[in-house]
Amino acid sequence: MDHPFKNLLLATECTEFDTGSERVALEMAKRCDLPLAVVVPVVSNPEFEVEAPRLIDRAEHEIASRIEALHARAKEMGVVIDVHARRGETPCKEIVSEACEMESDLIIIRRRGRRSFLANILVGEMVGKVVSMAPCSVLMVPRACNMWSRGVLVAVDASSDAGKVVAVAAAIASRCDLPLYVLSVAGSKTGRPDAGRIVERHVQAAMGLGASAKGLVLVGRACDEILAAPVDADLIVIGLGDVRSGGTTQKVVGQSEKPVLAVYL
Repeated sequence: MDHPFKNLLLATECTEFDTGSERVALEMAKRCDLPLAVVVPVVSNPEFEVEAPRLIDRAEHEIASRIEALHARAKEMGVVIDVHARRGETPCKEIVSEACEMESDLIIIRRRGRRSFLANILVGEMVGKVVSMAPCSVLMVPRACNMWSRGVLVAVDASSDAGKVVAVAAAIASRCDLPLYVLSVAGSKTGRPDAGRIVERHVQAAMGLGASAKGLVLVGRACDEILAAPVDADLIVIGLGDVRSGGTTQKVVGQSEKPVLAVYL
């Protein structure tokens, strides 16, 4: 099966918090033989440039050094990358603008950065804003993560968009020769039959797309059950709309130790 994404965009500030997303993006490009564009947002504004030209020069030098190191890592892996540094006051806007201009269908980004430690938030401020404005799917990667190699877990519900999310998860699982686990969480025991029917429908659809799929129904709080699902999966797939709406799915993104792919609907 073809890979569901064709134009990858790695968004990175080349810090220690970005190491996981950089590692996964390079590995995806290599394994799937996909082009990889890179955007490095550089925080800047006219007033700062006038008042602190030396600081600007120093920052530009540091960024150039980090980009050079990223190029070296890509070369070692045999991956060709196209890096664009974009200057602006708001990093998230530069990332989204780059995705639009490059017609990217997947943004790969870290989960949190240094600024996230200033408040008790699950997803970094910049990442949250990218998710809210993204014109495509978004893969959020904690810094300790590697590319998935054991299994794919997709969470579904009764929404009409769930089929598209499952199709993307099935394509990834099939392409990577990994098992796919289709999970639905019922809020109570009385909801288990309906959840079971939802799972069965999507398992059949995934198998029709060539994935080796199994169904799973759990009862409880959706966030807790998705994170604690008793399956050996190291990628979680959900709908982007669910992340934008906050609540349960945003908690999954923020608390997961695994990469989380939010599929654009």
